[in-house]
Amino acid sequence: MATVYLGLGSNLGNRARNIYGALRRLGSFVSLREISSLYETEPVGLADQPWFLNLVCRGDTNLRPRELLTVAKRIEREMGRKEGVRFGPRLVDIDLLFYDDLVLRCDDLEIPHPRLHQRGFVLIPLNEIAPGLLHPILGSTVGELLASTWGPEEVRLYLPKDRRASG
Repeated sequence: MATVYLGLGSNLGNRARNIYGALRRLGSFVSLREISSLYETEPVGLADQPWFLNLVCRGDTNLRPRELLTVAKRIEREMGRKEGVRFGPRLVDIDLLFYDDLVLRCDDLEIPHPRLHQRGFVLIPLNEIAPGLLHPILGSTVGELLASTWGPEEVRLYLPKDRRASG
């Protein structure tokens, strides 16, 4: 059994429904143990698109890394994701962030995710559920990375319209 951390995001359609739908599908392959809050984040790389909702989850799986990547990509396709512009809009995105303390570099898969330490939309929800998780390459915890290295994008806790304070 391997412990994995996955990042999920969506900025098209019903973003929360897309993410929770992907989590339900992942639950057939990953025993989900912890799920962060949802965070609303401004796009990175291609600014002219809707803001994203993102979360991070922790779970256990018997799948090997490449098998888990195949499952994640299949879920994305089944939910309607189409190939498009890099960093562009998407119905759902599932990224493999960590797989135990494995370091893997292949053409189509890098573990840990190569840009997670630069992304507030990953570090903030990851810090919520695993602040002491050690990055096996950088030698810093998620909490330390959050305090020192993530980029300038805005990340805020997501509150659905019916839960926002009126005023």
